[in-house]
Amino acid sequence: MVLLVVGVVFGFWFGSRWVLKTDYPVLAVASGSMSLPRGVADDGWSRPFARTLHTGDLIIVEGVKPEDVFAAPFNESGRSGDILVFRVVGSDELIVHRAVGKIVEPNGMIEFITQGDHNDVPGPYSPTSAENVVGKVIMRIPWVGHLALFMHDFTAVLLIVVLIIAVIAIEFVLSEKTHKKTENEQGAHVEKASETEAAA
Repeated sequence: MVLLVVGVVFGFWFGSRWVLKTDYPVLAVASGSMSLPRGVADDGWSRPFARTLHTGDLIIVEGVKPEDVFAAPFNESGRSGDILVFRVVGSDELIVHRAVGKIVEPNGMIEFITQGDHNDVPGPYSPTSAENVVGKVIMRIPWVGHLALFMHDFTAVLLIVVLIIAVIAIEFVLSEKTHKKTENEQGAHVEKASETEAAA
């Protein structure tokens, strides 16, 4: 059962990477830089279905060609720019911001001006080179990302491991009891059958 669960999880992860053409198909939003309205703190719980992204959202990311990225500020009534996930230069950190502008250099190199919808100005990592973009956000699931953020804490990971071990141990104990009960019932059945034969 454990191997089956592990196989399904790994199959889903690598399968989604292949289908969505990115190394980061599923991520959790860790900050409120994309939340609206501006000036209101984002606790990740109170406005799950408000526009854009919020702390604790689980986002689905799809690989995208730089030339296919649409760049424009957030617009309530019209089309807004694509929300990009990109690497910080010299770091493994990933940032989720909207593409609000696009710069095409004479040599064909593309850079994006990026800004969180919660922010008044572009972020400190803007502009970012297209080669640092890992994909664009195509879907979000409110609240579910809190579990992934919780798992980043070593204590949380340890707790999950202990719970898995406890579940396996309980399953083992229950199956042993069931096995012994079955054996006792079969023994009793054999004894009754012997008594019946003796009486006959």
